[in-house]
Amino acid sequence: MDFGVVLAYVAGIIVVLVLVKVFTKPLRVVMRLVLNAVLGALALLLANWIGGMFGFHIAFNVYTAFIVGTLGIPGFVLLVILKLLFGIV
Repeated sequence: MDFGVVLAYVAGIIVVLVLVKVFTKPLRVVMRLVLNAVLGALALLLANWIGGMFGFHIAFNVYTAFIVGTLGIPGFVLLVILKLLFGIV
């Protein structure tokens, strides 16, 4: 093989590796946000199931799931406080 062909293959491999590195980091961030939202949705379903016995219900939608998924327990407490004080959730 000619040296130019080998150099072109090496350059192509380097470009592919750099592109994979560039695009996997944002994808990991998006996947983590989706996973947190799903876990938040499960937490809300559990809370609504237990709270249903006492007449307590928090709206189950994308926004509340994202708040609980992103903030965790403080996000859930925030939604409970908003529900109890203002009745808006």
